[in-house]
Amino acid sequence: MTSGSRLVVAAVAGAVVLAAVLVYLIVGAAGFSTRTAPTAFERVVVRAIHRLSVPSRARDASNPVAFSQDVWAESLSHFADHCASCHANNGSGDTEVGRNLFPRAPDMRLAATQDKTDGELYWIIENGIRLTGMPAWGNGGADDADTWKLVHFVRHLKELTPDQLKAMAAANPKSPSELQEEQDDEKFLAGENLTPSPEPHHHH
Repeated sequence: MTSGSRLVVAAVAGAVVLAAVLVYLIVGAAGFSTRTAPTAFERVVVRAIHRLSVPSRARDASNPVAFSQDVWAESLSHFADHCASCHANNGSGDTEVGRNLFPRAPDMRLAATQDKTDGELYWIIENGIRLTGMPAWGNGGADDADTWKLVHFVRHLKELTPDQLKAMAAANPKSPSELQEEQDDEKFLAGENLTPSPEPHHHH
């Protein structure tokens, strides 16, 4: 082994030891609860993980789907149904789930997301990112049209209008209680009696 190689190995080993010490201190001080704000060190590590998670060949991929109003409408509906529970309809990440993940669901309107290439956005949606709350949504290939449409949606998040946000809210998945409430409303409008029938009284 040459002296240069020894220096590289020593530098890598030193970095690993330093990272291990920092992780130990973080765990000892506050644990790894997602309720606590991430430290600067954790944010640096997460950014590095995001960058390294996308293969270099995938970063330069171009979006083969041309943007159009139809693509915009389809991606808007898709995002509302599949992504908004974590990312919010406007991409802010300000949802109950998004706020309690680690790392937090990002505000995709900001540079940290918008500065990624189309290829990076596509790969992340398709394959997810380990050690985060981002799952793999696509088929793992390079030609999923629905995912490329979502890339267009992310690029145009700042252009959402109040009417479009309202339409997205209507398309968001419903909780069991919300579904029950809708069913009760429909029955009420149809004239059905929603008052539970009294239980029969038994004489002894």
